[in-house]
Amino acid sequence: MATSKKIFFFGEDHLTAGLALCLVRGTIKGQISETARKKIRESHQTVLRIVEMGQPVYGINTGFGPLCTTKISKTETKILQTNILQSHSVGVGQPIENEIAKLMLVLKAHSLAKGFSGIAEATLDRIIWHIDNDAIPIVPSQGSVGASGDLAPLSHLFLPLIGLGKVRYIRKVISTAQLHSIYGLEPLELGPKEGLALINGTQFIAAHAVMAIDKMHACLTHADIIGAMMIEGLQGSVKPFYKELHDLRAFKGNSYVAAKIRFLLEDSEIMQDHIDCERVQDPYSLRCIPQVHGASRNAWLHLKELLEIELNSVTDNPIIINEELTISGGSFHGQPLAMALDYACLAASELGNISDRRIYLALEGNSPGVPKLLMKDTGINSGYMILQYTTAALASENKGLCFPASADSIPTSLGQEDHVSMGSISGRKALQVLENVEKILAIELLTAAQAFEFRKPMKSGVLLDEVHKTIRKKVAFADKDRVFSDDIEKGIELIKERTILHSVEKTMKRNNMKMESPFEEEFEKY
Repeated sequence: MATSKKIFFFGEDHLTAGLALCLVRGTIKGQISETARKKIRESHQTVLRIVEMGQPVYGINTGFGPLCTTKISKTETKILQTNILQSHSVGVGQPIENEIAKLMLVLKAHSLAKGFSGIAEATLDRIIWHIDNDAIPIVPSQGSVGASGDLAPLSHLFLPLIGLGKVRYIRKVISTAQLHSIYGLEPLELGPKEGLALINGTQFIAAHAVMAIDKMHACLTHADIIGAMMIEGLQGSVKPFYKELHDLRAFKGNSYVAAKIRFLLEDSEIMQDHIDCERVQDPYSLRCIPQVHGASRNAWLHLKELLEIELNSVTDNPIIINEELTISGGSFHGQPLAMALDYACLAASELGNISDRRIYLALEGNSPGVPKLLMKDTGINSGYMILQYTTAALASENKGLCFPASADSIPTSLGQEDHVSMGSISGRKALQVLENVEKILAIELLTAAQAFEFRKPMKSGVLLDEVHKTIRKKVAFADKDRVFSDDIEKGIELIKERTILHSVEKTMKRNNMKMESPFEEEFEKY
């Protein structure tokens, strides 16, 4: 995800999920080059000439949606653009996270800067001002059907341009009027088509997809590391991860996960200790890690590929090619991302599902040297029994969230929009499932570390030993019952802050270690 590039040129440079997050987090700065400005000005002038000519063009001098046959006079075109922002600001529910709203601004700026939307240069500059000054509009989470673009959330996102709505500024929610007073700004007067260009687009869906890509990638990497530690703790076999096996069924994700598990288990005394044991094979939750984690990785890769296309697309309507050609199409329809997000939602849920199964397996007491419920003195102590209740509840909740939102469609706009994607719901559900998966993985992290402890004084390889030390800095070994919710909170913190991932990266760098895989770039760079 990291980049050495300090300036990103909106409308020109190729945007990825990782770069979008860098722009949001301020590690790189977004600008508009003079080349892009020229295209923006030309597109805006084209719109103004269309208005002067009087030839009806949707959204420029006609009404919107079912009112597309209603002609709008030259004097009313500006009022029309302001009205559309107000009338479409109908979102409800809790506001989306500040980072997601800022992502929406970044993604919209990149799309508009391509010069096919007719936006005025000053309008785009004001959007970038909001990004640079971290004055982020308040956007309700519900109300988009993901078809004529994310109309309601984008309307709320751009109310501050016309002096309305609220923003989060210096960790406080204030009115746009207050913000303008602080900086001596005036509301913009939108020109023809500008309001429509602002609210037609898939930026709400795409911003959620960017967050999903980032969060799911971390979950996938955590799952591989924690799964490897559980294999050590429960004395599982390394054979199901052999390259020879996966070359015969060469799915990219499967092969990559198998290679990663082999890498994590390399030079482990624990694995060597039971190399000739009598057990023939392990339960699926250990043996099939490459197949299950790998399938989820394939889903992540699919979403990443589609999202990258979307991030570099023009998704408003109509598209201004030139004075003779304006196209009213369907590039704002969210179906391409909606379906991929539903797939990713299912894939994320499965990560949590198999993690819960490994936790249950660890509690059974069927692995030599590992006591039932991961505690020697049970009876008076319940051990880790009830932690699995929590993961069972979370895994079950996730299954209920896996129904694909994109399988549904409700006609809107008096039938003009008679098929919608519901992609905004797909995006919100995917992030909700991923947050639950983080909690499940945090609990598996605690149980794997507890099982791992019973293998002492034997050592694992350098990576998993370092992971175990990192966990123990936050959460102590449990030899009797305690308030385990405190441990779980610390585990969630380790997952969310990616402390484990950072410790692995540092250890690899310190020991000059590198995992060899032909798929590393595909699965590690976004």
